Amino acid sequence: MELKERRTESASPRIDAVMAEIRRRIAARILTPGAKLPSVRALAKALTVSTSTVVEAYERLVAEGAIRSRPGSGFYVATALAPLSLVEIGPKLDRQVDPFWVSRLALEGGQGLTMPGCGWLPPSWMPEEALRKALRALSRSQANILTDYATPLGLLPLRQLLARRLVESGITVGPDQILLVDSGTQAIDMVCRFLLEPGQTVLVDDPCYFNFHALLRAHRVKVVGVPFTPEGPDIALFEQALEEHRPRLYITNSAIHNPTGAALSPVNAHRLLMLSERAGLTIIEDDIFSDFEITKAPRLAAFDDLNRVIQIGSFSKTLSASARCGYIVTRKDWLDPLVDMKIASNFAGSQISEALVLEVLKDGSYRRHMETLKARLAKARAHVMQTLRSLGIEPWLEPQAGVFLWCRLPSGIDAAEVARHALTENMVLAPGSVFSQSDTFSSFMRFNVSQCEDPQFARILSSALTPSKR
Repeated sequence: MELKERRTESASPRIDAVMAEIRRRIAARILTPGAKLPSVRALAKALTVSTSTVVEAYERLVAEGAIRSRPGSGFYVATALAPLSLVEIGPKLDRQVDPFWVSRLALEGGQGLTMPGCGWLPPSWMPEEALRKALRALSRSQANILTDYATPLGLLPLRQLLARRLVESGITVGPDQILLVDSGTQAIDMVCRFLLEPGQTVLVDDPCYFNFHALLRAHRVKVVGVPFTPEGPDIALFEQALEEHRPRLYITNSAIHNPTGAALSPVNAHRLLMLSERAGLTIIEDDIFSDFEITKAPRLAAFDDLNRVIQIGSFSKTLSASARCGYIVTRKDWLDPLVDMKIASNFAGSQISEALVLEVLKDGSYRRHMETLKARLAKARAHVMQTLRSLGIEPWLEPQAGVFLWCRLPSGIDAAEVARHALTENMVLAPGSVFSQSDTFSSFMRFNVSQCEDPQFARILSSALTPSKR
């Protein structure tokens, strides 16, 4: 990755290669702080490049602060050494397998990793041409789109379009009840800041999206998991948790649940809302996977008419993770405090990202992209399930839509150990323990079917499952 990035800045790939090699030695502690670098002539001979190439590489590293020049003596590693770079020297296997484990590995991993454990689609599955077309249109747009802060609520035409789209899920709102933010994660964070105080209790599904745990940990609240079933949370245990813990908030996916792929049933939706009303509980409904659905599942926000339910979403999974654009749909009297919080913490959103999302959504290309994507996912799901079953891995259920398969490993196999072994072969997996605070799912794993196309997937997974090879 380093070499690829540097080539855009340099006319000489050889200079880049020399710099990358010195950085690698420093990151791996082969060259420690204060150590003398090889002489220009010696390094040129070792790397079969010219001395002028090495001189230029050393000069650029001096400019970066990575090394120091001592006239008449040579070049030395800077005393203030940068933190150890895991990207440069390979994956760190001794890090605790926690909610940050998969995210850090997947985000830092670069092109060398296969990532069945990540939560997004490969670049080749995204609507690249539609995005390029939209970017070209934006380049010809009014200057304020390219240079100004976004308005507090966000781009009005996009909020109007989102209001029309929400009708498909039975949610009737005006654009004045929609707040644009940078991502679904920021949306949840803002709602948590608005509603929670440290020490309060939040209910989550068990299992649930692992970043819910990470985010709630940052808010210093108590997290209580409610066992999740193929129809939604276990209602009896949900009611028990309400009575025992008096939670302030519940965070869930109503449509395609992460990680299980299940959908909330209408009966469970009504019961949840009745219990929540009685307990004074607010619900965050994370609807980020809405556009993957084949058949629409019930929405808590629709049944509740946004009284106790706040719905959030974004387009990072279907359109672009680089175009940071999410939204919050809420009751009117909660909107102004959330806008104030957005201004205080982020000042304004990205008007370019909002305009880019609008440009893609407003023509037929996005709809066609999603239809193609859903068909491609269905084919991949069937293929990956067949592969997993051949290895003794059984899906918890067969989801009708979406990206994920939630699976039980063969008896006696610990998913975290499997993930650690797979990492030695540059494959990132998502063990069940990161989705739960209990020990219930230590033998489970979430697979992203769109990221399982690598021909080495089955071989590496099979090797990781074999105790004698771990």
